[in-house]
Amino acid sequence: MRSSSMPDPPLTTGEYEVFLSFRGPDVRQTFADCLYHFLIHSKIRTFRDEEELPKGEEIAPSLVQAISESKILIPIFSQNYASSKWCLQELAKMVECWKKQGKGGGRTTILPIFYLVDPRDVRHQEGAYEEAFRRHSLKHDQQTINQWKEALLEVGKMKGWHVAGSDGHGAILEQIFVKVDSLLRTNYTLLTDELVGIDVHVNKVVQLLNLDAASEMIVGIHGMGGIGKTTIAKTVFNKVCTHFDRCCFIEDVRETLLKADGVVVLQNKIISGVLRYDHCNVNNASEGIHMMVDRICKHRVLIVLDDVDAKFEFDKIFGKLGNFSSKSRFIITTRDKRALELLQTDKLHEPGGMSHDHSLQLFSKHAFKMDNPPNEYTALAEKFLKVAAGLPLALKVVGSLLFRTDKNFWRAKLKELKEVPTVEVQQILRISYNELTPNEKQIFLDIACVFIGDYKEVPFYMWSSCDFNPEIGMRTLVHRSLIRIDEEGQLGMHDHLRDLGRAIVNEEDVQNPCKRSRIWSNENALDMLANREGGDQVEVLRVDMRKNEARHEFTEKEFKNLSRLRYLEVNYGRLSGDFKEVLPSLCCLRLHSCDSIPTDLHLKKLVILDLSFCPIKEGWRGWQGIQKAKKLKVVILLECHEIRRVPDLSPCTSLELIKLLSCYKMKGDLHIAGFKNLRVLSLRSTQIAKIITGDMEMLENLLEFSAEDAGLTEWPASLSRLPCLEILKMTSSSCTTMLTTRALLPESLKQLSLSSPREAPLLPTSLKQLSLSSPSVPNLMQLVELEELKFEGCGEAGPEIPAEIWRLSKLRTLEISSASPVFVTMEGSLPSSLTSLQIHFCAALEKLSGLANLTNLTELRLVQVGVSEICGLGELTVLTTLEVRNAPRLSSLDGLENLVLLMKLTVSNCVVLPKLPDLVKLIKLQALEIQECQLLSKMQGMMTMKESLSHLDIGRCPSLDCIEGFESLASSLETLSWWELKMQPPDAISKFRHLSRLAFVQVGNLVTTPDLSGLLNLKRLEILTCRQLIQIVGLDGLESLEVLIIKTCSSIRELPSLSRLKNLQWLQLTLCTKLTHITGFEGLQSLQKLFVYHCWSIAELPDLSSLHDLWGLYIFRCNKLTEVKGLRGLESLGNLSITDCRSMKDLEDLSKLSNLRELRITGCRMLTEVKGVERLMLLRVLKLDLRFRVRSLLKSVARYVTRLITRFLGLLLILVLVLFIFNSQ
Repeated sequence: MRSSSMPDPPLTTGEYEVFLSFRGPDVRQTFADCLYHFLIHSKIRTFRDEEELPKGEEIAPSLVQAISESKILIPIFSQNYASSKWCLQELAKMVECWKKQGKGGGRTTILPIFYLVDPRDVRHQEGAYEEAFRRHSLKHDQQTINQWKEALLEVGKMKGWHVAGSDGHGAILEQIFVKVDSLLRTNYTLLTDELVGIDVHVNKVVQLLNLDAASEMIVGIHGMGGIGKTTIAKTVFNKVCTHFDRCCFIEDVRETLLKADGVVVLQNKIISGVLRYDHCNVNNASEGIHMMVDRICKHRVLIVLDDVDAKFEFDKIFGKLGNFSSKSRFIITTRDKRALELLQTDKLHEPGGMSHDHSLQLFSKHAFKMDNPPNEYTALAEKFLKVAAGLPLALKVVGSLLFRTDKNFWRAKLKELKEVPTVEVQQILRISYNELTPNEKQIFLDIACVFIGDYKEVPFYMWSSCDFNPEIGMRTLVHRSLIRIDEEGQLGMHDHLRDLGRAIVNEEDVQNPCKRSRIWSNENALDMLANREGGDQVEVLRVDMRKNEARHEFTEKEFKNLSRLRYLEVNYGRLSGDFKEVLPSLCCLRLHSCDSIPTDLHLKKLVILDLSFCPIKEGWRGWQGIQKAKKLKVVILLECHEIRRVPDLSPCTSLELIKLLSCYKMKGDLHIAGFKNLRVLSLRSTQIAKIITGDMEMLENLLEFSAEDAGLTEWPASLSRLPCLEILKMTSSSCTTMLTTRALLPESLKQLSLSSPREAPLLPTSLKQLSLSSPSVPNLMQLVELEELKFEGCGEAGPEIPAEIWRLSKLRTLEISSASPVFVTMEGSLPSSLTSLQIHFCAALEKLSGLANLTNLTELRLVQVGVSEICGLGELTVLTTLEVRNAPRLSSLDGLENLVLLMKLTVSNCVVLPKLPDLVKLIKLQALEIQECQLLSKMQGMMTMKESLSHLDIGRCPSLDCIEGFESLASSLETLSWWELKMQPPDAISKFRHLSRLAFVQVGNLVTTPDLSGLLNLKRLEILTCRQLIQIVGLDGLESLEVLIIKTCSSIRELPSLSRLKNLQWLQLTLCTKLTHITGFEGLQSLQKLFVYHCWSIAELPDLSSLHDLWGLYIFRCNKLTEVKGLRGLESLGNLSITDCRSMKDLEDLSKLSNLRELRITGCRMLTEVKGVERLMLLRVLKLDLRFRVRSLLKSVARYVTRLITRFLGLLLILVLVLFIFNSQ
């Protein structure tokens, strides 16, 4: 799902959107500079003279072009503006363009700013303007003078902004931005081929919105799939968004709400879109509603919700409609009119089919790439229009199908279409599907059923092995608008087309899902396997058990009849038994997080093997069967933490992709000799020592080789002879000790990550990304294509980075660590293209002054540096992230107050920093971390962050005694950490109702917490090492709390009742040595884990029998605890640990704990018996004192002997009866 505050702007022929005109000496370094960077940061292409055009260029033609192509023209009239003939010429040209566009009715808008000058002086050329024109009249003709005066008169009458000397810039800049942003929205349009024939629908919806009415309302657009609802909604959005303070367009609402926590996900998207936040951290629906009421409802908002179904509940997402501003509007699109009826809105519009002319235009755009068909195709085109019946999606898809085909093909397709009984979209789309080749149909159906959202890598290899020709097939599907593939290679398709594909599969057997070719529904899959109904019809099967409480165990019997299955995916299950004679056609096996996997795998047709997250243990015999899979091309093992040896894949010479990732215990040699087809080899975070390749040159198709954090001991010397290698990652590998300056790297490389304790090798000029760890700096000047450079020095003395680095004109990211970056002490030594600069562990860096020309820098991070000041910090006006850590000499952060776009600020361990500048201008700051600044006594300016700051972390500032404006953060703050401060936490915290996380750590004099009862959204509370604390006020009212951790609070004797904490999932009490009792467990209906450690004074715990969801119970060294009541009722308990509870005398029978997996009871000296252990059938880990184990063993033996005697006596009785009957006869 995508959310946006506005649609993405299209590419335009003009280079600029906004043109700034001003007199440099008056405002360049002040107001104009702030405005320019404000707009640039908002991704608005803005022109300013002498910044964008080369020095000395005449006003024409490039300046004229910049003016004529800009949508918004902003002259900044200052005291001496009229003294510059260039400014007057620019202004005259602005007015000329404005008049040509129709004086405000056209594309161009002029927004004047009167900076420290009276608008009347501008209009009538009085004051300084009169004197300026007196001088101009001596040099210029009267016609020119009149033209300039007319321009001043015209613009001086326009509505703009008057900036007086007492006015703050921040508020005015915000007003200008809002206006510019609003005007630019009107130019954001959809693709032209989608904007055919929708004006009548757009006008109808705009009429229904009734923008002037003072009544919040919902307008609905409903109709069948493919009719154009989304296109209409987007166009309306584009047209009316300028009438609202905030706007948001949310797509795919129905699909979003089907996800886990769908309501919360949707709320996060809405809030992020409306408030223009990059991230929003709503954790539950109630919190989301509260946030909307507090932050959104006061604005006039436009929210569009696209593709809603009848299950949509407005109140659960937004609260009451009446909470919103009376000028707010909602637009909802849906296929199901009932969704709108349930919302009780009568503002409805149902788009009908497209008119004949518009249908012909849209069809022609896709069939011929023009607005009308060629004459010879007109008659045939008319026949297609009749069949499509004005349905936009059908016209688009069928038109794409017919593109570049002859008349015979058209006639054949027309015949098929005429045979369709109705014009429902699936039936129309099916014609396009029917035209696909059999292989393309297979690919289409596979994607529709199981591969949406997956990366094309895995299915591509499977389709290739099945001879589906996926390269051509996927290209065809993309060209015919049936699927889409994003830049990352992720597969997707329109939901109508997905439904079509699944409907086609369902039609294979309407009554019995087990007879279909593809099974993706968990319910159908489990039914088929349980009843063993699957046959040779099934080709694709996915089973996902991650949401099931118990992991299902599958044996070979369930799969025995699936002789044509080519794709099997099982998540969070168990497979056991003899699979030797099953799944003969399987091409792709994906087992993720499966506790057990079969060993007898004889899959001769296997192409892809993915066993990620599976606990593959030493001696697993499955590799023997896999070695027989001669067609195997892909092996993926991700986070298989139990595997200790490199699997022997040497017989699998067809391999093309090997990924062994984060298998930390994996050791040995990897044999890939003869792997001529290998394209990707990744060994990240393994202990593989050697790659045995034979002749490395035989790996002629290798594109990517990664051995990050690997244990390789030899450098592959023949890497330079790999003609196709583009990506090479060899960081933290032992083999780099073999690397020398004579080592050659292939010229094909585009991305290189390398660590070398010796001198760096010669680098290929093709590189775009370079990450290098070396004691010396290689020659970087020839890397003209470089966009990202990360360099880490090594050895005792860090190497110097050459000052000529400024020549790398395409460089965007520069990260230096453990080096001597002397270049940052020289003006202009860094390329102005930089957007991110990070300097780590450079203690020798004492001065930072080479930043003045970094006008595009948005991120600056300095960690463990020796600087005493950051010269020119205030000039980084587009900076959004500033992090300074471990700078023990830093004494000043002058200029910080001017970083008006800053969103994240971290200052940590700056021990001699005496103060921070006033932060009052940082109105966009979202996260603030101030730590270990021993001399800092005061923080100022927090009151202006009341709508932006969501994260505040303050700690180890012993001199801090004042946080000015802290109470104003009540409406925005979401997380607060207060640690090792002499200041008491302010009572104002009780009003911070949006807080979701709160931590008090080592607040030495804290006796009583502020009242927490008002923190209705608090989810996590940590109180650590507050040794004088005796009372937690309001704890009993935190109904949203999910995690409660109280640790090393040695004075606290009791807690408030926990009975109202119905959402609490995690409760941890550690080293609360005077705590005597806890109450209220009967209300902890959601509790999953309970930890009670070192609570020496607790003699009794509440009855646990009501904790039905409790999975883990951990009790350690509670010396006075004598028993644990209610254990037998904990049916969900999976882990029980009771250790060193020396007074424990009795333990309830454990036999009813049917889900118990792990049991540890040790060091309980007075405990005489552990009952019921022998009946715990799922137990995997058992740790008991020896006496319990012996007693349990004796009981088991006694029970076994008793069963034998009982059976013997029973057999004896039967024998006696038989003999008696025989004798009687």
